[in-house]
Amino acid sequence: MTEAMTLLSRDDEASVDEIAHAAGVSRTTFYRAFPSRAALLAQLKLEPEPDARQRLLETAAALLQRQTLTRLSMDELAAGAGVSRASVYRLFPGKAALFRELLVVFSPFEPIMRLLDEQGDRLPEELIPVIVVTAYRAVAPHAGIARTLIVEVTSLSEETRQAFAQTGMQAIARLGSYVQTHMDAGRLRRMPPLLALQALIGPVMMLVLSTPVLHDAGVPPTDAEPAVRQLAQLWLKGMSPL
Repeated sequence: MTEAMTLLSRDDEASVDEIAHAAGVSRTTFYRAFPSRAALLAQLKLEPEPDARQRLLETAAALLQRQTLTRLSMDELAAGAGVSRASVYRLFPGKAALFRELLVVFSPFEPIMRLLDEQGDRLPEELIPVIVVTAYRAVAPHAGIARTLIVEVTSLSEETRQAFAQTGMQAIARLGSYVQTHMDAGRLRRMPPLLALQALIGPVMMLVLSTPVLHDAGVPPTDAEPAVRQLAQLWLKGMSPL
């Protein structure tokens, strides 16, 4: 660890081979002591710059608008954010961790789960419009990123599947449970909860994703939040029990 600290203080992008050579040990010995390079950095507590995380997320979001997560180069990400490769792996040990953080920061999943924690006892006619507006406010400023995240999630790669399971699937399960509870109580029409959520989410996402395109085509902008509330009311009307 002493040799690693000395080497990394001069070159924070030093590889496992370089670290092992400086310490006079083999790669096998290195991996017996540390399961990964990131584990060594964690042990050494080499902290990245305070704003490095945000810079990396913003750079990753920009890069993912023109390439897939699978093709994303961590070296390109580091260079674009102006941080070292070591700092990238210190903050995000792999692409799954990076994508999970992108979902947390740029998707509506976390705000929706907080809302359900705080107001999950409210009736659908009260809570559903609040959920829809909350989701819209989380996504609307990052429409391009939202589109990219949807493409990545539906690609079903290992990195995105793992990250989505830890974020999006939890939010969908919580929201599905809320809808199911009110179906069981006779307040909402009975149908598969996932289908009901797709009917709620789909029009809102269409509004978010189509707005920039329509703006470029010269179509007058829609007053977004009233439109989102109207979509929520249409959903509630359609979900009224027969």
